Amino acid sequence: MNTEKDFAPLTSNIVRALNDKLYEKRKVAALEIEKLVREFVAQNNTGQIKHVIQILSQEFALSQHPHSRKGGLIGLAACSIALGKDSGLYLKELIEPVLTCFNDADSRLRYYACEALYNIVKVARGSVLPHFNVLFNGLSKLAADPDPNVKSGSELLDRLLKDIVTESSKFDLVAFVPLLRERIYSNNQYARQFIISWILVLECVPDINLLEYLPEILDGLFQILGDNSREIRKMCETVLVEFLKEIKRNPSSVKFAEMANILVIHCQASDDLIQLTAMTWMREFIQLAGRAMLPYSSGILTAVLPCLSYDDRKKSIKEVANVCNQTLMKLIMPEDDGDNIRQFMLQQLDGTADESSSSRKDSSDQSNMSQDLNTSNNIGESVTIDHSQDALDLDGIVLVLDRHLHDTVTGMMTRIAVLKWLYHLYIKTPRKMFRHTDSLFPMLLKTLSDESDEVILKDLEVLAEIASSPAGQTEGQDSYDSNSTQNSQSELNIPISSTPLNTSRPRTLECSPSTPTMNSYFFKFMVNLLKQFNNEKRLLETRGPFIIRQLCLLLNAENIFHSMAEILLREEDLKFASTMVQTLNSILLTSTELFQLRNQLKDLRTTESCNLFCGLYRSWCHNPVATVSLCFLTQNYKHAYDLIQKFGDLEVTIDFLTEVDKLVQLIECPIFTYLRLQLLDVENNPYLIKALYGLLMLLPQSKAFQLLSQRLQCVPNPELMRTTPREKSTAPNRQVPLEINYSDLLQHFEKVQNKHLEIRHQRAGRTDQLDRKHPRDTEANSSI
Repeated sequence: MNTEKDFAPLTSNIVRALNDKLYEKRKVAALEIEKLVREFVAQNNTGQIKHVIQILSQEFALSQHPHSRKGGLIGLAACSIALGKDSGLYLKELIEPVLTCFNDADSRLRYYACEALYNIVKVARGSVLPHFNVLFNGLSKLAADPDPNVKSGSELLDRLLKDIVTESSKFDLVAFVPLLRERIYSNNQYARQFIISWILVLECVPDINLLEYLPEILDGLFQILGDNSREIRKMCETVLVEFLKEIKRNPSSVKFAEMANILVIHCQASDDLIQLTAMTWMREFIQLAGRAMLPYSSGILTAVLPCLSYDDRKKSIKEVANVCNQTLMKLIMPEDDGDNIRQFMLQQLDGTADESSSSRKDSSDQSNMSQDLNTSNNIGESVTIDHSQDALDLDGIVLVLDRHLHDTVTGMMTRIAVLKWLYHLYIKTPRKMFRHTDSLFPMLLKTLSDESDEVILKDLEVLAEIASSPAGQTEGQDSYDSNSTQNSQSELNIPISSTPLNTSRPRTLECSPSTPTMNSYFFKFMVNLLKQFNNEKRLLETRGPFIIRQLCLLLNAENIFHSMAEILLREEDLKFASTMVQTLNSILLTSTELFQLRNQLKDLRTTESCNLFCGLYRSWCHNPVATVSLCFLTQNYKHAYDLIQKFGDLEVTIDFLTEVDKLVQLIECPIFTYLRLQLLDVENNPYLIKALYGLLMLLPQSKAFQLLSQRLQCVPNPELMRTTPREKSTAPNRQVPLEINYSDLLQHFEKVQNKHLEIRHQRAGRTDQLDRKHPRDTEANSSI
């Protein structure tokens, strides 16, 4: 530096000392400057004061020579000390050159800059607040300085600045938030620690409402929460806890909507701490904001549903996610459907409401929502919300639920939760949900093949609600009937019969006046369910009875059996039809769920029960033994005997004899107690005995043969059981219903069995052709 240059009012001795490499000499020069400035202050000579500061700034602090820069820094600090309370008038000129030195390559010089700024701020105190952003910006850089001395100096300055902010009521938070939002995304650990420490300080100041600007920094806080440093994570966790407490105290001032999507993103984080914290916040948001969170429900479900399948290693996250899921579900109301569609549809259906369906909904709602959620009893009551914005994002919700059902890696508990959601939506918003039914229906049917019984149960609840909801009857019944007939024929290869069964009643309403009315989706459900059983034989073997029994509980058993019987009557795959009839017959005879239906068929006293018997009989003809068992159930013993007489014309196979064996076992079960007691009345039940003897003659010498033979040996001698004329009962015999034409039924049985025989002969012919093409294989099989 040119020492001969005019630096007045600074003397040449002061200038020379400021440029000296020794700290002691520079300190002496600083004391001289302090003395000089004090004189100017006493004289109120602001011009000279500004001139001194300008010289120290331009000629020294911003000089190219390192010792000159050090002299300039200590000189500026001396000016500030001399100015005292008046330093606030010159802070811009004092601070800017010092902050420039924060970027100096020399660590010693950066340390002196910290020291100089500390002295300036210490004197100015609250006057530095208008310059807080530039001070904060400079300090945030020094917080990550590699030199420990510089870092130590910056920490002293940082503490001083925090004390000033805490004491003052003039802090400009609005101007500070943009800088905070920018700096909070720093990846440096020390810078993050610096940011978190400042947020903690500002949160503790009563006059500063940082909660209002929380949406600006929340995302950055969650990113800092994932820092590798345990100390920083702990600090950040403390900050978030404090913010959450503040949110609970003042929910009316919280901008829930602006932070909802931020939480959705971090609820899907791979870091357990971030995910648990975000999920905890989400739980509180749903409970405090209530229906204001509905527009974000699809995103919330995207984040929450996968967590429900976590194992015990993430038990905490799973529990909080479950509360979020249940609480969000409670927010959906019937009003979200637009109008009271259920009441309207009930009126349209002339009061034929499905009472069993409504009771099923009530019980299911109670079971689904029974989890203890004490903290959410008053959802939405603690905060005033503009409900005009509470639009339910139903399309988005359905899209999320459908995606989770299609995802093969979705956990069992997540699939159950998805199905509970679908059921809940069909209950609360049926009109809107039926717009999505056609897209959901295939996947719901596919879910019946799930490995979990609980998943299948929930899936059946959804399908049953779809099939029975009055909202599903929105289209004209007649138009659907024609369409469903074509669809079912194309899906199940159902030929058009020249003499359709029960054409007097609509296809989709296969029920008696005493049974609940199903909607247009019921028959479609039955058609597709049978199609799935046909395509997945293992499903029919392992889960078929379970599925049908549960459907009989959820829907009307008579409707289910009547509709399936009608579909099977037109089924071209006769082998499947026979297998399906055998399954249905076994369920009908053995399931406790069908006790009422068995009693209805047992006596055939009403026109409805006779129509049901005839409807079942025509399909049961696909399986001869099942047809006989149906006659035994309905006490049509003469017709059973006539059927058994026709068995001589049938092809007796091992499978056929096995079914006869099972029927004999069933006769010994409690279900047929009444039949065994009727063996005592020999005179009035001769055809029952003949039918049982017919079965005995069909059986080979086996355990079943011995069992039935022993039972028939117990039949009393009719002479011993005959009563005297005076003792003879005057009670009339069981009347044969006039509605049943047994001759027609017998002809139908022969027709169906002839068709089965024709199909078997065709298969046998194809087998012979294959044998002629591969004679070696035939010889090998013969030798085996």
